[in-house]
Amino acid sequence: MLDVFKAIILGIIEGITEFLPISSTGHLYLANEFIKLQESPAFINMFMVVIQLGAILAVVVIYFHKLNPFSPHKTVLERRQTWTLWGKVLLAVMPSVIIGLPLNDFMDEHFNTWPVIAATLLIYGVLFIIIENYNQTKTPRLTDLNKLPYSIALAIGAFQVLSLIPGTSRSGATILGAILIGTSRYVATEFSFFLAIPTMFGASLLKLLKFFMHGNVFTGLQSFVLLVGTVVSFIVAYAAIKFLLDYIKRNDFKAFGWYRIVLALIVIGYFGFCK
Repeated sequence: MLDVFKAIILGIIEGITEFLPISSTGHLYLANEFIKLQESPAFINMFMVVIQLGAILAVVVIYFHKLNPFSPHKTVLERRQTWTLWGKVLLAVMPSVIIGLPLNDFMDEHFNTWPVIAATLLIYGVLFIIIENYNQTKTPRLTDLNKLPYSIALAIGAFQVLSLIPGTSRSGATILGAILIGTSRYVATEFSFFLAIPTMFGASLLKLLKFFMHGNVFTGLQSFVLLVGTVVSFIVAYAAIKFLLDYIKRNDFKAFGWYRIVLALIVIGYFGFCK
């Protein structure tokens, strides 16, 4: 039952880091050095992705009304806007499908290493600070999610492709890209949340399919461990999303940039000199 306790810790880490632009992959990679699940590499690889479903369900619950085009409490205009929003989200996920799907195995095999994770943590940490300093005197052009053009949605989706490289952070890449294009922090963050839904559902389904196609099956304990990690990530992600939405109303993303830089140095220090 020790793995159940470890799944709780990993679920907490996933829930906190999935939507904050600090890289859930980087944190889980580092955590796995100290709290390794006593399972096969195939199960661990699948577990690290599928527990993200809990975090994604937190978005669905928080934004259920906003994302539900069938809500009887919405006007005709609001329903139309909801369908349009889903259209933009599905368009934005296309670059990741077209580019990411063929490269998925290659990225797992060649880029899931500590030097890559440390480099991307560091690079995007610096970029957050530079871009926020650059934007201090600028007024965002897009402050209403309903007015986000399809072309901008597609461009944000193109930035999401960068997150195929471990340590980048899916939310970090999309938020940075959206801010660069001219959206407000709030619009960038919300659209990043919504873009995560089809992206992470697809990634989790792909991991599960690969797991079973290679002849693997869940034991009773493995099923429970996966369930616990997913439920914990849902609960923690719910709180993390609420925190981030409140945080960005009064603050910029520079603190996350500095955090990424410190974490990169920790990764370099541990894997480069201590291990």
